[in-house]
Amino acid sequence: MRLSQGYWQTLKETPNDADVVSQQLMMRAGLMYKTGAGLYTLQPMAFKAYKKIENIVREEMDRINCFEILMPVITPGELWQESGRWDAMGGQMLKFKDRAERDLCVSPTNEETVTDLFRRTVNSYKQLPVCLYHINTKFRDEIRPRFGLMRAREFIMKDGYSFHADKESLDKFYDEMFGAYEKSFQRMGLDFIAVEADGGNMAAGGAKTHEFQVVADNGEDYVVTVPRTKFAANIEKAMTVRKNITTSPPAELTNFATPNQKTCEEVCAAHGFQITQSLKALVMQTVIGQKEQFFMVMLLGDDSLNEIKFKNKVNADHIRPAQQAELDRLGLVRGFMGPTTTAEGFKIIFDEAIDMNASYVVGANEPDHHLKGFVPSRDTKPKNFRADMRMAKEGDFIGEDQITLKKGIEVGHIFQLGDKYTKAMKVTVLNEQGKGITPLMGCYGIGMTRVLAAAIEQNNDKDGIIWPAAIAPYDVYLCFIGKTPEIKAVADGLWDDFKKAGLDVLFDDRMLGPGQMLKDADLIGLPVRVVIGERDFNATGEIEVKIRKTCETLKVQKNELIATIKTKLGELGKWQ
Repeated sequence: MRLSQGYWQTLKETPNDADVVSQQLMMRAGLMYKTGAGLYTLQPMAFKAYKKIENIVREEMDRINCFEILMPVITPGELWQESGRWDAMGGQMLKFKDRAERDLCVSPTNEETVTDLFRRTVNSYKQLPVCLYHINTKFRDEIRPRFGLMRAREFIMKDGYSFHADKESLDKFYDEMFGAYEKSFQRMGLDFIAVEADGGNMAAGGAKTHEFQVVADNGEDYVVTVPRTKFAANIEKAMTVRKNITTSPPAELTNFATPNQKTCEEVCAAHGFQITQSLKALVMQTVIGQKEQFFMVMLLGDDSLNEIKFKNKVNADHIRPAQQAELDRLGLVRGFMGPTTTAEGFKIIFDEAIDMNASYVVGANEPDHHLKGFVPSRDTKPKNFRADMRMAKEGDFIGEDQITLKKGIEVGHIFQLGDKYTKAMKVTVLNEQGKGITPLMGCYGIGMTRVLAAAIEQNNDKDGIIWPAAIAPYDVYLCFIGKTPEIKAVADGLWDDFKKAGLDVLFDDRMLGPGQMLKDADLIGLPVRVVIGERDFNATGEIEVKIRKTCETLKVQKNELIATIKTKLGELGKWQ
């Protein structure tokens, strides 16, 4: 593309509502336009990069014999009602009715749609296994859309679904898909980690599932790793333990005044306790089936609740912190709640990091007072149990190994769904004996537009984007410094030569000053920059080649230019 004829405009200032680096750079570099809250238009350069991501994914899906289809964005509500997820998806699902008063939704995912397609087209084990996938728009009505494309309401996802006659077939294909995802992200030039994960409401409980996390300083997820064993898990999945915790021996239960001291930190600082000698109480409201249930979760004073572990442990459909009116109804005082309450209507869960025979400071269930000398095994009502409820953190252990936390951005997630959807939607196929069996499913997603943002989030510097070569919108940024017809003719000739050689070139022929052009070149961040300087070229015939990622600068003769660029692009992973 010639920039003088192209559709492109940069911003001088970073938009105030741009939360993270990728969003800031994409908007400054003219790659993306904010159409509304969580809604973005990809401009030509970003869309060109996106198509390269799409092509890599499509090639790897085809390599393992997946079949591409295109399912509708709008899904009949009756399919979701049949699977039981019409209500389970909560407010993230955008629902509406058509003119015939039929329930419809904008698809947040496509398990129901593909399962309905499968049951109407496949009836024999001879047609299995099969994997169908598509690349299409999704919509999830996020409460707080943020982080640009990483937490948008509308996005593009590759979602694939496999069907199998037995677990052995599902396991085999799951491993093939795992490898295809690894290959896809490797080809994109991304630094990523495959981690054990939680299936959420997409998969059956206990299903095998992995996330693919792009490592980035501004990632919204934490990944727990053990370098020695190469173990990796999402922080919401990892089960870690604390060591060398300061506790107190059993003591007499004593009420003491803590005026306006509502947090564990405030109480411990004022009265000389270590933070791990206190317990915090969190009251959670849950919906299990159609029934409301409250739980009080007890954690060490400096721990935080892992809501995924909690939700899975109590098998809840929905969870949230209890609201003030609910606490009042339960007779609990916010900031001074504790497990000695005589209120009915909830169960108490003690995190496994708590020593049930040590004594702690807890809320006294009356304003401005706490209890010291609380021993869980001695002073708690019968309706309690222990479970791993805490969020893993730096300094924890798995076995004898201390963990390391890394920040990441989830770009892919694969599940073994089992018969969760095929059973709910009464899907059967005939086996070898002619008997009807319920097929098993796998589900495999990649956030395609999220990959675009994650690549930039991982690859940038103070001057702008540093595109991985395989997904850069163009291979080469070409410009010339000088205003004579002769130097422009050299640049025009090189542009033609580059195109004939199969290089994708952005030709900056806007006739701007060198400062503005080179600043724009760094902001866009294409892998290779080629600058034809009139003085150098006329004196020595040399042309400057600069590698954006490494800042390596070369002086190259014109007849060696294309070979040099291709070599450098190869080193940068262009043709993996």
